[in-house]
Amino acid sequence: MGFYSQKILPYLLDWSLSNPNLAKYRQEILAQVKGEVLEIGFGTGVNLSYYPKELQKLITVDINPGVAKLAEKRIQASSIIVDYRVLNGESLPMKDNTFDSVVSTFTLCSIAQVAAALKEIYRVLKPGGKFFFIEHGLSKDSQIQAWQNRLTPIQKVIGDGCHLNRNIRQLVEQQFDHVIIEEMYADSLPKIVGYLYKGVATKAT
Repeated sequence: MGFYSQKILPYLLDWSLSNPNLAKYRQEILAQVKGEVLEIGFGTGVNLSYYPKELQKLITVDINPGVAKLAEKRIQASSIIVDYRVLNGESLPMKDNTFDSVVSTFTLCSIAQVAAALKEIYRVLKPGGKFFFIEHGLSKDSQIQAWQNRLTPIQKVIGDGCHLNRNIRQLVEQQFDHVIIEEMYADSLPKIVGYLYKGVATKAT
């Protein structure tokens, strides 16, 4: 990873993903998380304040070591014990059937081998375990889609691999049999970047 990815991007991510207009979506999805928990793409730790108060420990992975400094501030301020690991979500060292819950927020857009990452998420979940996610992606509006497709090559450079045009529903449903997803435009965000997928996918028992 270069200078931009490790030194500049973490601050841009922290600023954009701390947007108060996204807070309610985090609250809604993370309130359901329980048990042994893994968060993929921990970033700067924005989710920490939205987890249930009874959650005592969280294992997190993020491929970018540059976000650690910002994440550490939130970890120190949290009552949750965070086991923070610099890892690629496409290949996890955890054993099969380890976690009750896996969380991903605004992460699947930027993982290079996203299908492999979802396969790993499925693998490390216990039977009946749940994958909780909020992601931005491909709009249903053809006009917005056209702009998302045009701007994704630029966004991938600015956002260190972030795609505006990934069909998150399709990707998750290819891996999980039981998926509940809500799709909507986020309040007060441009439609090109603000088409959200909020959902829960359950591993077969």
